[in-house]
Amino acid sequence: MNPQKYPIERRYIAKRSNTRPGLRLTTGAPAFFVAHDTGNPGAGAENHYRYFNSLADRSASAHTFIDDVKILEIIPAGTGPDPAEKAWHVIYNVTTDNERFGYNANDAALGVELCYGGGIDFEEAYKRFVWYLAFCCKKWNKDPRLFIPSHKQLDPARKIDCDNALKFGGRTLKDLIADVTAELGSIGGASPAPNPGSSPVTDPKPPQSEAPSTDFVPLPADMALALIAEYVRPAWAAARAANRQPEADHFHRLAVNLRSAAGIDEAGGRLPAAVKLHKSNVQELIFRWLSPAWYRAKEEGDAQAADAAHERADRLRLAAGLPVQNEV
Repeated sequence: MNPQKYPIERRYIAKRSNTRPGLRLTTGAPAFFVAHDTGNPGAGAENHYRYFNSLADRSASAHTFIDDVKILEIIPAGTGPDPAEKAWHVIYNVTTDNERFGYNANDAALGVELCYGGGIDFEEAYKRFVWYLAFCCKKWNKDPRLFIPSHKQLDPARKIDCDNALKFGGRTLKDLIADVTAELGSIGGASPAPNPGSSPVTDPKPPQSEAPSTDFVPLPADMALALIAEYVRPAWAAARAANRQPEADHFHRLAVNLRSAAGIDEAGGRLPAAVKLHKSNVQELIFRWLSPAWYRAKEEGDAQAADAAHERADRLRLAAGLPVQNEV
């Protein structure tokens, strides 16, 4: 990888509750990366730094603004020495981010803004946008096909970014993800591709080179039951106690899906066959529970607990036909 392909400038806006509250991300490291565009044609990264450094009448911000000459982080993103902080880049009352990743985007994700239009050279800005997203995927070992939603995908009723800027430059979101994936592959094979030797998961796990991406490995029954007992059932009980029935129903379905992925029914009997686990279920379990458990164990120096969280995460990925990763 060439981490100096483009410099990252870090010049932070002042801490204020409506723009930069100064709070750490709930996940510690960013869990995913939201692709935005500024919706402000002709305004570059410097314009947005000045705007958000003085914004007083509403809550809004993002971590990184990218134009044709610079990549400017105005809120710490964790790419340098400063830990990642929250920004207000996706409104809190949308639920898509929670359903897809298990966290609110403001609490767990970086907001990355593409500047476009006016005198901004789109191709140069786009190259930097692609590289920065690939840089983040490399740093935190994330697959761009899974961990780069657009703002529009998270809030389709209100937002059209980053599709608006991409359309301006003759691109689509699909093109962006493909280009980030290609960039990631060009910087030392960094794409979170299958790497059997990197995972603590023990056999039976088929070598990734022998299994097409549509294959899956059934979830071990004891692991499915443990995940339900430790995480899903308490969340279901809390939702029931708070009279949040739709949320309780969601956790009930999650438990059913985990049992199905292990080929067992509610009574523990064997089903005719295991069923492939939904990718969204994997993302929720990892980012709501296993990723925080892994970070907590790492901070406490508990290697055994960290390995256990990693193993569970990779077993879930395999049960959904996803590649394993080097980190939770």
